[in-house]
Amino acid sequence: MSFQKIQEEEAYIARKEFERKRKLEEEKQKLLAKEEKKHLKELHRMCCPKCGMRLIEIDYKGIKVDECSECKGVWLDAGELDVISHMEKSVFDKFLSVFSG
Repeated sequence: MSFQKIQEEEAYIARKEFERKRKLEEEKQKLLAKEEKKHLKELHRMCCPKCGMRLIEIDYKGIKVDECSECKGVWLDAGELDVISHMEKSVFDKFLSVFSG
């Protein structure tokens, strides 16, 4: 085998090895990002986005509303505002009275 063929073969093997290690590192970074996201979610779960204090979950007519124990901010999960906006006025007034006390 010629010297040039040996060099080409070694370069090919080195490229393949680099590519394999790069893919492994990419997978490792994705896993770390996923774990970090999970950690942050657990750390901030049921904490007020405004002041950071604990949220208290209130269930009213099947709608779970989160109220901050400190600043009294009210937080809704996805879709809950749509449900509230379709309530009758009397039901809506009762709903609001839960948070005005």
